[in-house]
Amino acid sequence: MFPYLFTRITGKVSTGVRRASRGRPIRGRTHGSGGRVPGMSTHEENLSNSPLSGLASLGLRLPAVSAPKGAYTPAVASGPFVFVAGQIPLAGGALVREGHVGAGVSVDQARELCRRCALSSLAAVHAEVGLERVTRIVKVTGYVATTPGFHDLDGVVDGASELFAAVFGSRGEHARSVVGVADLPLRAPVKIETLVEIAG
Repeated sequence: MFPYLFTRITGKVSTGVRRASRGRPIRGRTHGSGGRVPGMSTHEENLSNSPLSGLASLGLRLPAVSAPKGAYTPAVASGPFVFVAGQIPLAGGALVREGHVGAGVSVDQARELCRRCALSSLAAVHAEVGLERVTRIVKVTGYVATTPGFHDLDGVVDGASELFAAVFGSRGEHARSVVGVADLPLRAPVKIETLVEIAG
């Protein structure tokens, strides 16, 4: 598990789309010379400064961007958006785990894999435009390879949504769709696709 607590998802499910928690970090100016706003934690201060500082305060670093597994690029900036290609759980270019959720891959394991995919998505955005330009995580689409009869798809993809909320605070709130599939590339259990808004 990553060494931090994730913001819990509290939005209502509607036709498979969920918004991340509306709980917002405390924001404001510092008081005096380097003083901290009363009630604001170090992590909340880092969220207000930059996502890279937020990652560091969570004990996380961006991974290297994995080479594409086909004829596409990891991320494309177009206008005010960055479209991030679907990310599967890779480490050093190799799949971390294969299989289907519900048969060999537990929900907790799949959630952790989704967190890894979300972190890889941020790495792709940073390589394309820099995380400092991100103004909002707009949309997340999660694909979960499952056995027939498995229904906790949202619980799996919460792993990605919670990471974005932990890194960006209220800017990490997003719309979401979750799709159960029979198979994914390289027999990956999960895949996360992300749409990000950026400053001009």
